[in-house]
Amino acid sequence: MTGTQSNSSRVRSGPATAVLVSAAVIMLGAVAWHAAAVFLSLAPENGISQRYKEQIDEYARPAFARDWKLFAPNPLQENTLVSARVESQSPDGRRQIGSWVDLTGQDVAAIRGNPLPSHVHQNLLRRAWDFYAKTHDLRDGRRVDRRGDLSEQYLKRIALQRFGRGDSSGTQTVAIQFRQQLSPVQPPRWDTRDAGTDGRVRAVAPATQPWWPVREHDYEGLGL
Repeated sequence: MTGTQSNSSRVRSGPATAVLVSAAVIMLGAVAWHAAAVFLSLAPENGISQRYKEQIDEYARPAFARDWKLFAPNPLQENTLVSARVESQSPDGRRQIGSWVDLTGQDVAAIRGNPLPSHVHQNLLRRAWDFYAKTHDLRDGRRVDRRGDLSEQYLKRIALQRFGRGDSSGTQTVAIQFRQQLSPVQPPRWDTRDAGTDGRVRAVAPATQPWWPVREHDYEGLGL
């Protein structure tokens, strides 16, 4: 009986209590920040999200980013086609530019008819290009955000996984180039807001980006 009473009346020391309380406060603070940052990244623009936009974007993107907004989200109104081509160099030093490869089409082909499509095929390239487009001026490929270099590396490595290093003859990939082609989604018959005066939807001219060099460190961790 005495032993039971002593165990039930045991009191934690002051330092131990302080550590537990501090850990609990830190965890609650981290959860609160995560919930607030993700919520503000999805909510319509307001005074708080505009003032702290840079901090919110740094935390929420790309890990926790979503392609929809809270409160009456707008559906996508255009199809985005991302293509890439590479410049290769043969062992004798000759260079050759390859044909454009439809990267988006590869993902669509992998999804179509698949009852359980991969998250990679659905979102990896699409999200990477969205990140790139938000950090660059697509008219000339100029960076407009300090995360521009990160978005370029992310997009480049995704494409290099598909192109590989070269071929068995010793030809190596030395540069890569991307382009975007937009085609507006045809609105339903009852909605003519975006159809134009003649009722036709026109595609947007391709936005071709500058050539990026491909170096050995670009392949790190890709298993190529």
